[in-house]
Amino acid sequence: MAVPNFKDKTVWVGDNLPVMRGMNSACVDLIYLDPPFNSNQDYAAPIGSVAAGAAFKDTWTLSDVDVHEHGELADRHPAAYSVIEAARVTHGKGMMSYLIMMAVRLMEMRRILKPSGSLYLHCDTTASHYLKLLLDAVFGKDNFRNEIIWSYRRWPAKQKNFQRMHDIVFRYALSKDVTWNQLYEPLAASTLKADGGKKIINVFDESGRRKRGVKTGEDSPGAPMRDVWNIGVIAPTAKERTGYPTQKPLALLDRIIEASSNEGDLVFDPFCGCATTLVAAELQDRRWIGCDLSPLAIKLVNERIRSYQLPMWRGVNVLETPPKRTDLGKLPNYRTHRHRLYGEQEGNCVGCGLHFPFNIMDVDHIVPKSRGGNDHPDNLQLLCSGCNRSKGSKTMAEWRASQER
Repeated sequence: MAVPNFKDKTVWVGDNLPVMRGMNSACVDLIYLDPPFNSNQDYAAPIGSVAAGAAFKDTWTLSDVDVHEHGELADRHPAAYSVIEAARVTHGKGMMSYLIMMAVRLMEMRRILKPSGSLYLHCDTTASHYLKLLLDAVFGKDNFRNEIIWSYRRWPAKQKNFQRMHDIVFRYALSKDVTWNQLYEPLAASTLKADGGKKIINVFDESGRRKRGVKTGEDSPGAPMRDVWNIGVIAPTAKERTGYPTQKPLALLDRIIEASSNEGDLVFDPFCGCATTLVAAELQDRRWIGCDLSPLAIKLVNERIRSYQLPMWRGVNVLETPPKRTDLGKLPNYRTHRHRLYGEQEGNCVGCGLHFPFNIMDVDHIVPKSRGGNDHPDNLQLLCSGCNRSKGSKTMAEWRASQER
């Protein structure tokens, strides 16, 4: 497992994809993400609220993503490609575009997560079925652990349906040795009446049928927590309310962090928004990092943590440039791959597909270093001088997309 190549309590302002591409592999203990849900809505915080100015569009079209990422997924991850293609056929190009955006990021999250780590993805019924398939493809169906139902009450909507008052949180782990702290909930009233709140040892007869358990003198910690969590939404007058459009209650993140991490572990939220994950991690003595497109996340994490008057709080570390990986060892100068690449590509430029003499070809980074790329051989290719100049600082997928407009 690699050592993190960034400081604790860091928040990057910008796209989380290049940030994750620049992070060392297997350095994060817990990832929680509450990404856009493809809800086809526009969100904005009310004027005068702590989060005033926070706004985002949760509608996805092919113009919002680089469609060539889809092509790269077909090459790098056929299972994820198949899920996205199925979504295009059954739901349309909007869902396809959303899943392309999610797939390339989930692949990086899997890479940076420790073997003992867990990922919790928060969503609703808009895209949950497609996201479950995508998670199975990227993390492996055998690594699925829970579909947690966050149940809540709010002002009902007039509709010819049962009231839709729950979100979904998918939990995946990378191994059987996952970090796990068993949580409990209160015993049922009937159980308390029958057993007096004491631990019960199960007893079975010769045929394997369960008999009435034997009561011990030890107090029961409660019933192991179910996957249906009744946690109220944030009240309008609650201290923690910021006005952020999609803010989640601190109690929800407290439970996730307590169950799947220990003190000193590293928690990462790649869509940290109003910073609830980061606040919960700080209050539970975890290390943490986050990323968000809006600089408002910096203001919110600072203000929210200061409100708890923690004596050791010194403020968040703010960065706009992605980290640079340090877990690849000392790589040779990337230009030393020129001969190998020329042979593997049979002298053809990856960009235009034409054959060129050796001295006309340049070694190029598929994902530029400025976008989280590195000098690893898997991130190198040969382009003719003309294509290399045209590509500039774009990723290869971005450049291909620009060529077709």
